[in-house]
Amino acid sequence: MASNETIVFDEPKSVEIRDRQRPDPGPGDVLIETNRTLVSTGTELTVLSGEYPDDSQWANHATYPFDPGYNNVGEIVEVGDDVEAVDVGQRVATYGSHAEYTVADADACRPIPDGVTDDEAAFFTIAEIVMNGVRRSDLTWGETAAVYGLGLLGQFAVRYCRLAGARPVAALDLASGRLEYLPEDGSVLPVDVGEADPETELREASGDRLADVVFEVTGNPNAITDELDVLRDQGRFVVLSSPRGETSFDFHDHCNAPSYRIIGAHNSSHPPVETPASPWTNHRHSELFFDLVQDGELRVDTLVSHRAEYADAASIYGALLEDRSDAMGVLLEW
Repeated sequence: MASNETIVFDEPKSVEIRDRQRPDPGPGDVLIETNRTLVSTGTELTVLSGEYPDDSQWANHATYPFDPGYNNVGEIVEVGDDVEAVDVGQRVATYGSHAEYTVADADACRPIPDGVTDDEAAFFTIAEIVMNGVRRSDLTWGETAAVYGLGLLGQFAVRYCRLAGARPVAALDLASGRLEYLPEDGSVLPVDVGEADPETELREASGDRLADVVFEVTGNPNAITDELDVLRDQGRFVVLSSPRGETSFDFHDHCNAPSYRIIGAHNSSHPPVETPASPWTNHRHSELFFDLVQDGELRVDTLVSHRAEYADAASIYGALLEDRSDAMGVLLEW
């Protein structure tokens, strides 16, 4: 049997490496030998913890054994019949899992330019998700934004809001260590929510104005209504996270009276194909992400907090379950 070591969640709080059969690419597919994978400290740790409502979509998504991972960077080593878009030897990014080898639809591959490293390319899914969220927010230059939650999605949200012309961008979190990952930019306002009042800080930085757009990226359903305190009347509230549970929500006080727009921004809301009216597919966003990295307009290497061999996955995930407050980009090398 051709070896294919794969990270598997056997059950909640259990991580194993299984040696599976190496897959063969079918027609239209490619076989990829993995170089890097990026751990999703949100989605993957939620599944690994098993701590979500039994009747939620999380329960439908997380069936065990579970193959985690959706940020895979590697090199094509074999192509199936009818593959023309990519070729053997090409580096690509895909939604492949944490495995030594993975098969992907050739049309789903994101070719990686030479000027982008494997480490940088591994953030492509995070980039796509956040680009879609910022685009759906209708944020425009000169507006004020607030980003609650400074994990990877939040860090990218802060950076993309600045690239889109927002000023200031309030970056808020209870974990003060996460503020240290923010870019050095005079229009980025770091706010330690445990030490300062967010509304006061934002008003002082923005001429006594509140945010035009607030991005929810904590994933904490109990934090959502407090985040509305910094949103102006008729502002937009973007749910960029996947909250783990229900929120007690008064639709009069929290939506109707201030006339907020509440916008979901799941990755699946990308258009499936480019059209003149809606051209920004996942692929277009990946292309833009790679261009920004190559041109030096976006730095992501500074977001790597942990690096480990895939063989140490059990200890890495165990430590993250205990405390992920100091974790940002967690890379596994293959």
